[in-house]
Amino acid sequence: MSAGRDVALLVLEDGTVYSGYAYAATGRTLGEAVFSTGMTGYQETLTDPSYHRQIVVATAPHIGNTGVNDEDDESSKVWVAGYVIRDAARRTSSWRATGGLEERLAAEDVVGICGIDTRALTRRLREQGVMRAGIFSGSALPAGAADRHPQAIEVLVDLVRTSPLMAGQDLAGEVSTPERYTIEPTGEQVAEIVAVDLGIKTRTPAQLAERGVRVHVVPRDTTLGAILSLNPDGVFFSNGPGDPATAEHEVEVLRGILDASVPYFGICFGNQLLGRALGYGTFKLAYGHRGVNQPVLDKETGRVEITAHNHGFAVDAPVEEVSTAPYGDGRYGRVEVSHVGLNDQVVEGLRALDIPAFSVQFHPEAAAGPHDGEHLFDRFIAMMSAQRAARAESTGAATATPEEN
Repeated sequence: MSAGRDVALLVLEDGTVYSGYAYAATGRTLGEAVFSTGMTGYQETLTDPSYHRQIVVATAPHIGNTGVNDEDDESSKVWVAGYVIRDAARRTSSWRATGGLEERLAAEDVVGICGIDTRALTRRLREQGVMRAGIFSGSALPAGAADRHPQAIEVLVDLVRTSPLMAGQDLAGEVSTPERYTIEPTGEQVAEIVAVDLGIKTRTPAQLAERGVRVHVVPRDTTLGAILSLNPDGVFFSNGPGDPATAEHEVEVLRGILDASVPYFGICFGNQLLGRALGYGTFKLAYGHRGVNQPVLDKETGRVEITAHNHGFAVDAPVEEVSTAPYGDGRYGRVEVSHVGLNDQVVEGLRALDIPAFSVQFHPEAAAGPHDGEHLFDRFIAMMSAQRAARAESTGAATATPEEN
């Protein structure tokens, strides 16, 4: 695997250095090093906007076997800041492939490294927590770095330590669509929604369109007035990168949605923003949840679902009991944690009991699977139908003559 490849180094902010070989583009890249436990779906991972400014470590040992194709992208480009793998596939083997993974990453100037003991690296990130990192190869390696000369390594560690922390980063605007577009429903239309793009994945509006929903995807900075002017049956907030504590505009817009009693559904970042809108806090996880094999308990049904995740922040809300939403002296009523991560008891979903709003931290739309959570899109449609019926009944009662009442 190393034949013909330049030496590359992966440097962590704690000073740990891993030697490997250049993969895809050569050069320098900096970002937050995180690990993803998915055995499949690397193309979906790489094109997920939620990985913006992150160096992704693949725990699966062999990457690139099935190449890449023209159908599985979750966005218009590769978003990861860098890619760390153990063994690079020597050749592509899939009837669906239209190209090789390494060639695709090189074409998009993604700096990677292979030949790393990714199990050892993952253990370090799990035990010490995710941290800033850099991949260096080619002309980005100072003289003596390949031989671990202390002064050369010190230069690289300093570069990593002066790079931005993920906490405090407002990144949704860097991945959101610049203008509104619409995904038309398949078959008969059953609802019309506005989806606020905070880093939305292609599969999300596709899941809704397959169920007869017309989806207007709008930029993250869209105003409340502009959203409501579309007279949507519901509003959806997508996944996305960055720290939810920075999303002041989105939280205020969401509170306006809740005040208007428009049904709301949020995924991942959208779950964290619902938590903030309701008055709960958010916090950064030590190493986050990323991959397609995370067990989550649906507290209402008692069912354990295997789910796809990509988040480094979580909502701080009472897990064991129904609570009153802290914001606005309880104006949004009662809230319960609907889903819990079974590995660490992290909040994986919220459900408001007195207003039409719910959210989940995981990804029910996961194109690469698993598909255990896809029924949540049906729940959203049912919520919108129930709200329309309630409004129609209320309007009918309000406009009825005294004799009719």
